[in-house]
Amino acid sequence: MQARTIGTTGLSVTEYSFGTAALGGLYRACPRDLAMETLQAAWDEGIRYFDTAPWYGFGRAERALGDFLRDQPKREWVLSTKVGRILFPVADDRVPNYGYVDPLPFDVRYDYSYDGVMRSLELSYARLGLNRIDILYVHDIGAYTHGAERNAFHFKALMDSGLKALEELKSSGTIKAYGLGVNEVPICLDVMKHASIDCILLAGRYTLLDRTAVEELLPLCLERNTSIVAGGVFNSGILAIGAVEGAHFDYMPASNDVLARVRALAELASANGVPLAAAAVQFPRRHPAVASVLIGTAKPSSLRRNAELLGTPVPDAFYAEASTYSLVAPPLGTEAVRQ
Repeated sequence: MQARTIGTTGLSVTEYSFGTAALGGLYRACPRDLAMETLQAAWDEGIRYFDTAPWYGFGRAERALGDFLRDQPKREWVLSTKVGRILFPVADDRVPNYGYVDPLPFDVRYDYSYDGVMRSLELSYARLGLNRIDILYVHDIGAYTHGAERNAFHFKALMDSGLKALEELKSSGTIKAYGLGVNEVPICLDVMKHASIDCILLAGRYTLLDRTAVEELLPLCLERNTSIVAGGVFNSGILAIGAVEGAHFDYMPASNDVLARVRALAELASANGVPLAAAAVQFPRRHPAVASVLIGTAKPSSLRRNAELLGTPVPDAFYAEASTYSLVAPPLGTEAVRQ
């Protein structure tokens, strides 16, 4: 699998990467054996960049990924995790429901300050059981998650001291890169007004359906040498399964407008002789700002099926016409489980 570089860091990542939200039990339980099998399938397909977060199953995904990577050649893999949420233990009957099935017995508090970043990193090392983390993402800063008023508080903490912690960690060689792991474009633009960042894990905002990032963010990333890791490329699954009953977009039931757009995209894909899912998973890597495309599942069979889609030829003409059916500005979601 080909590799691309994160910003100006010299850190190379495979052009497809593996996200571990599903291994944390996102929407359905993921037993440990299944998690290990899925990670092995990703490795066998040539994926060497793996992303995780404390949020995913309240530590469950970090534990599984760390156990897997510990037995792999250390120079071959790249690992990212996230800061911004601190886990703390709670009684079994007080574990909150954020969409994860059978999470570990913790709740979370938000902390984007210097101390919060350092504490989060320390705890992630312990859960992973590894002594190396290559990339740190600031997780879910922004109004999409916190609302405007609360986000103002968190944004100040990040600007006042959180970014200083990240820069110290990079300067010391503890990490190789840092950036944002978010679901919205405005917070990326806000942060980039004040700071240089190496990368953005952007979920769901540069896809075949949702091209919100195209107008401002992607040109700015090229200008600043900030790499995009494109997540949520199936937009909560609708670009994988099509406009069927029960399909979701942006973690919510798809609207009639979204369903109509996806039907049109599926018809266009069929006319060009390609599966819609293949067109969706390949779309982001066409942009020069994109360093890697993140795919995630808790099933080895799904991982292998997605890997097969990567080599399916998709005509340029399809992508040119597909832009007709893309969304420009999706509605804000509510606080939910997100990439």
